[in-house]
Amino acid sequence: MRLLVFGLGYSASHFIRLHGGRFASVAGTFRSPEPVAGIASLAGVERLPFDGRTPTGAIEGAIRTATHVLTSIAPDEAQDPVLQLFGEALRRSPALRWVGYLSTVGVYGDAGGAWIDETAPVRPTLARNAVRAEVESRWLDLGREGGVDVQVFRLSGIYGPGRNAVVNLKRGTARRVVKPGQVFNRVHVADIAGAVMAGIGRPKAGPFFNVTDNEPAPPQDVVTYAAALMGIEPPPEIPYDDARMSPMARSFYGENKRVSNRLMRETLGHVPLYPTYRDGIRACLDADG
Repeated sequence: MRLLVFGLGYSASHFIRLHGGRFASVAGTFRSPEPVAGIASLAGVERLPFDGRTPTGAIEGAIRTATHVLTSIAPDEAQDPVLQLFGEALRRSPALRWVGYLSTVGVYGDAGGAWIDETAPVRPTLARNAVRAEVESRWLDLGREGGVDVQVFRLSGIYGPGRNAVVNLKRGTARRVVKPGQVFNRVHVADIAGAVMAGIGRPKAGPFFNVTDNEPAPPQDVVTYAAALMGIEPPPEIPYDDARMSPMARSFYGENKRVSNRLMRETLGHVPLYPTYRDGIRACLDADG
């Protein structure tokens, strides 16, 4: 197997660290002139600059030889730069067998706190998630046209080493914003990697999988638990209506749902390594000190 990753960001880089050794070769694109922290430690990975606007011969060459493509690049306001610039090359690729697309549970929109699964209608309430839903469909179209297995992994709130409540508490940026009845699902980055690898092992399954933990919970509970593990007082609770938040942060509170991961567990066979935020936060405390 030969892997090409579009977007060597947080999740994709962890996938390579955990499972890159299963591939005969690994290549990945990065956008910033100075790649994100951690990419330099990915031994044996061919790094391909990609500004999101200009196709390159190096990337097109990697497409021709890749058997597996994982794409984690978010679309812009209207389209997916990978599909726009490399869609035809992917359709023509003689080697390509599988594509995994990292999406978001945000495509479901608001469910009023109810449980949902992959059969729930896609009703995004935010423009950025409406684009995501459209991009999902276009990746599936590419798969049908090119005879390639495509799987869409809908991710909940991502956390893991270096990106978690423990780190936020140490930095003094953690807050306990309380909106009554609000819950979120989360997923440890190692479970994203595990689900993607399970999908590669079962390429005909899907095409949609919610990649998330077992226990949706109020966001303030995560901070409270992390503080207790650290032996410190948590920050004070802030009523949602009084909280100062960016428009992006506030938009997340406009959607309330409990997301089931049954298909991930039963069809892909990936049982979460960190089934609750408590399991994941304990691991983060060990990793981040």
